[in-house]
Amino acid sequence: MKQRVALFWPGDGRPLPNELALPNVKETTRQMEAALKKLGRESYLIEGFLSKPHHAIEKLRSIDDPMIAICVHWFYGPHTTEGVVGKENPLLLASNFSGEWPGLVGLLNTGACLESLGRKFSRVWTDADDWTTDDVFMTRLEEWCSSGRIDYGDAGIAYTAPVSADAANVARRVAQQLRQRQALILMLGDTSMGMINGYFGPRLLNRHGFTEHKVDQAWLVHRGQAVTDDRLNAALAFVKEKGVAFHWGEQGAEDFTEDATREQLRDYLTVLDLIEEEKADCLGWQYQLGLLHLRPPSDFSEGLLNSICRPESNGDTVVCATEADQGNAVPMELMKRLLEAKGLNQSVMFHDVRWGAEHDGRFLWLLLNSGSSGAYPFNKDPDTLDGVHSYRQPREYFPVPGGTFTGESLPGEMTWARCVIRNDELWMDIGRGEVVQLPPKKRDAWWEGTNRQWPFMAADMGIGRDTLMAHYLSNHAAVAYGDIFSEMVALSQELGFRVRILNDRER
Repeated sequence: MKQRVALFWPGDGRPLPNELALPNVKETTRQMEAALKKLGRESYLIEGFLSKPHHAIEKLRSIDDPMIAICVHWFYGPHTTEGVVGKENPLLLASNFSGEWPGLVGLLNTGACLESLGRKFSRVWTDADDWTTDDVFMTRLEEWCSSGRIDYGDAGIAYTAPVSADAANVARRVAQQLRQRQALILMLGDTSMGMINGYFGPRLLNRHGFTEHKVDQAWLVHRGQAVTDDRLNAALAFVKEKGVAFHWGEQGAEDFTEDATREQLRDYLTVLDLIEEEKADCLGWQYQLGLLHLRPPSDFSEGLLNSICRPESNGDTVVCATEADQGNAVPMELMKRLLEAKGLNQSVMFHDVRWGAEHDGRFLWLLLNSGSSGAYPFNKDPDTLDGVHSYRQPREYFPVPGGTFTGESLPGEMTWARCVIRNDELWMDIGRGEVVQLPPKKRDAWWEGTNRQWPFMAADMGIGRDTLMAHYLSNHAAVAYGDIFSEMVALSQELGFRVRILNDRER
């Protein structure tokens, strides 16, 4: 491999997140430069954040040297992919491992985007204060410098799992439902924040019992005007009565008022009307971008949709995947149907894989997403919204005030899944584990060290840090309480998905 290595900064699409991350990005760049120098390599920096796809085209396309992306905060996949797809020079995504500065989240999403486009890359990470002192990191970096790739073992991955006759029968019944009537995903806008890996489209969806119908988010602005005051008043009274704790007007959130929540309920009711009109089974909601300066954030609306207890409920959840991520919408809808078939609570949560650490001798992942967790994890009672808190989304990113839908997830057995594109085929990653309740002091340290406004879940996913960081193809996961692991394996196979089991606890 060539001696000279180009370093670049993939960025967010918005100036402020990049400005806030700049000191950490500069320090991380210095760490990488020192690590490369220790290995006898020369590096140079491509100046400035790549904050739009054309930046990647203009700044990366002409470079044939090996390249390293410095991954320290959230950034968009196309701000890397558009400059490197079609090229074969070695590419490395290098990340910190921090909850406060979630470079690992950006790495996982961009890695999935590269995989969906067939672009080879490697990944490496460290939580060391001085990267040159992390022997494992330095060994992996040396491997990349020598060969242009890092080879991670696959001991934690399998491609089949035992399925009982009962589980197979449940899966066949659900598969038959989808053969009789495809599940229709109402796409409210397009995928958001550079998540090109989370969009499959009808060409791939129709192979597996799903399809989509797109509706422009601008419809929310127009159609919302028809929502009557009577409906809004009833919806607001409902969420108050059912137990939501609203943090209106608190310090730093003075503009977060009851009226802000009313506007979020207006969007919720508008979406309910669209779902009924289009006879959709589930929803992908583009979320913050597009209407950022026109409407409040969609978090509170999405949390209600993923709850049975909600205004104008029909007794079911409506699976809602934030960022219009079909990679979560598909497994969430399948898991919901399996839970119903087994007589379990049908709620399925959407989470970010945000960070993780050791606790009581095992590695726990902190699952934390701003949008799409319903109320059930916070109370285990489908008939209440107790345990739900609504805080103002941070004003740095959300100029129009609106609240989150958050709480602490209670302990219990859980199954998780994710659908991804590999080699132009849809794969289903599946695992199981346990939601864990942390001691209050540690819980608060983890929560405050990330985003306190967002729903919190500490989970043993059955896979440790290195297995997930080396092999997982997303920063998102669908999570459900209860053991539907075997049923999910059988259903995925029945519907034609390629299946990958992630579990390094039993090997």
